[in-house]
Amino acid sequence: MRNRRESGETVRTLASLQKGMAGAEPYYPASRLGRPRLVGKKLTIGELASAAGVPSSTVRYYERAGLLRPSSRSPSNYRLYSGDELERLRFIRAAQATGFTLENVKALLRPAACGKVQGVIEERLSEVAERMKELRHVQRVLRASLSECQSHEASGRCRVVDELTARSKSSA
Repeated sequence: MRNRRESGETVRTLASLQKGMAGAEPYYPASRLGRPRLVGKKLTIGELASAAGVPSSTVRYYERAGLLRPSSRSPSNYRLYSGDELERLRFIRAAQATGFTLENVKALLRPAACGKVQGVIEERLSEVAERMKELRHVQRVLRASLSECQSHEASGRCRVVDELTARSKSSA
């Protein structure tokens, strides 16, 4: 079974995510991506989650984060969602798969000029570059630790554990 990234369901270029956002209504990409619209059909939270391939807890989290809201409630007070909310949920997931944070997604969901979207992208690229720098440092430290372990393996004592133990005692 292919994962969703390989099938192309969640991986989209920013242009395909951004297309159509200049209108007054928030952009919901599914109608542009060839998925059938659920005209008039109301979905429960479980049905919405299943249709989008996410757990119900993800839908609830997006609601708390202000990214998604039910279009109505049933007589028994169940959350009900329309096809538009399904498309919005798919947009959120596609944007996350592209590397955007939920804060970035909030900005992308608001109609904006391309220049503003470029600003969001530039900011995200800067954050990613900083994180990569931190991860390269962690990688160097781990490689040095591995080398230290391998060179002193015959002694029966792990110098890395000894050093970490000493550091933990001195910082207490």
